[in-house]
Amino acid sequence: MDEIQELTDRILAFREARDWKQFHTYKDVAISLVLEATELLEHFQWKSTQEVLDHMEGQKREIGEELADILYWVLLLSHDLDIDIKTAFLAKMEKNARKYPVEKARGTHKKIYRTL
Repeated sequence: MDEIQELTDRILAFREARDWKQFHTYKDVAISLVLEATELLEHFQWKSTQEVLDHMEGQKREIGEELADILYWVLLLSHDLDIDIKTAFLAKMEKNARKYPVEKARGTHKKIYRTL
């Protein structure tokens, strides 16, 4: 069993033990994902680059917890929608590689779109 499936199984067991599936509509799970992402953003809001670097020194555990919360909801939603997230991720990376070829994208933040 791969690590993604192991994490998903832990999430499902956690949810099942608490009888929370009844509350986990696609909409509400997607909202929870966005809310957790905004909690991550709070660590960076209104900070200069140096302030972010200084903040991260003492907040890595908390930032890691926010990233873990985001991963929780991503894995749960992909499970509930019957999406193989690993396959979807790999396919998206291949699409991105075609969309942003190294020879055109390297070292620039400008969006370069290729017809896919």
